[in-house]
Amino acid sequence: MGQPVREYLLTLCVTAAVTYLLTGPVRKFAIAAGAMPEIRARDVHREPTPRLGGIAMFGGLCAGLLVASHLTNLKSVFENSNEPRALLSGAALIWILGVLDDKWGVDALVKLGGQMIAAGVMVLQGLTILWIPIPGVGTVSLTPMQGTLLTVALVVITINAVNFVDGLDGLASGMVCIAAAAFFMYAYRMWFGYGIEAAAPATLFSVVLMGMCLGFLPHNMHPARIFMGDSGSMLIGLVMAAGAVSVTGQVDPDLLNVKAGGLREATHAMVPVYIPLLLPLTVIAVPVADLILAIVRRTWKGQSPFAADRGHLHHRLLEIGHSHSRAVLIMYFWSALIAFGAVAYSANNASMWIVLGIVLLSAVGLVLLLLPRFTPRTPRWAEWMVPPRYRRVVPATAPAAPEDEGAVEPEEEREPVPAGINGATAIGDRSRFVEHRRADSHH
Repeated sequence: MGQPVREYLLTLCVTAAVTYLLTGPVRKFAIAAGAMPEIRARDVHREPTPRLGGIAMFGGLCAGLLVASHLTNLKSVFENSNEPRALLSGAALIWILGVLDDKWGVDALVKLGGQMIAAGVMVLQGLTILWIPIPGVGTVSLTPMQGTLLTVALVVITINAVNFVDGLDGLASGMVCIAAAAFFMYAYRMWFGYGIEAAAPATLFSVVLMGMCLGFLPHNMHPARIFMGDSGSMLIGLVMAAGAVSVTGQVDPDLLNVKAGGLREATHAMVPVYIPLLLPLTVIAVPVADLILAIVRRTWKGQSPFAADRGHLHHRLLEIGHSHSRAVLIMYFWSALIAFGAVAYSANNASMWIVLGIVLLSAVGLVLLLLPRFTPRTPRWAEWMVPPRYRRVVPATAPAAPEDEGAVEPEEEREPVPAGINGATAIGDRSRFVEHRRADSHH
């Protein structure tokens, strides 16, 4: 058991290292290429920031799969399954589409069509949902058309859920990394705990996805030096969806009955995925909830579901009063609670301690979420012990500034700094053409 863990750890480290080392040169390339759109009203960053971080993440994906294909235990995944090649084919298509969107801008419907094509390419190479377990009915085999439609729907939903949540520095990469870690624990238990080899590709995909996110996070934490752009957010969304399709639709529940030792034990083991695709939805519950709320909100206002706005969950956290970093950490907390809670419940759903722990942590999360709404009044004798924001504000009248020759006139409100070629805030010759560039990305 130790050797496969070491091989997974090596794959994770190589993927993270390659992604991290490539991100610096990619940032310089993005600045030189002009992939730095102006700041828009709905953005939360204050300086033009280069995109195209997905280029480095795709390099990490390729490096991780290449290393895994030469390791003693993991190379069997490539020999016995075509799913890694299917993932790489779909990832290449979605990555190219994202790079084009980050640089020149692509219409939303065109991107949707590209996502469906990338999902279809994976289906054609065998990465598809074959059956689903339905309570009271049992295992239901899907026709090729049903499997294709369900697979494409899951891939498109996951890609757009990750894309929608990518609105704060480090938010999308951190949340996806948490979800990938939870998915790895579940898939690893299926493979080595029950000996189900069909769960091996999902285990590998989760490790590579963690490496991509961990390698990019140091460059993307607040204040971010580079954004992943659509080339990165759509890429990690597709990799996550591929793992969900693999572990949910490729693992035969009847085989699990035999491996788990009986129907009762198998039912307990399959609780998170007994209702079709429940586990993939739990590990991306926060992004999916944000996606659904955004569609309902925009449709209710008579807008297009693809119209950008400042109504996402992370925007609302900032409006409540949370700082940028605290809003990101709160989103991390809820993602980890939902994802690891589902995995823990699947491992031992008969334990009330797990349920009580989830309920207790949920209560703690709600308190942290609403904390800025309640600013306690501290007694004057204890004000020295609390941060300044909890002290009583004493209104003070500032003396009028003397009118002398050295008085400085107030500065006029400056226009947003356009992107230049020499740096995030540098203004070079290319800034004359900034009005001709489109900025359709989500930041």
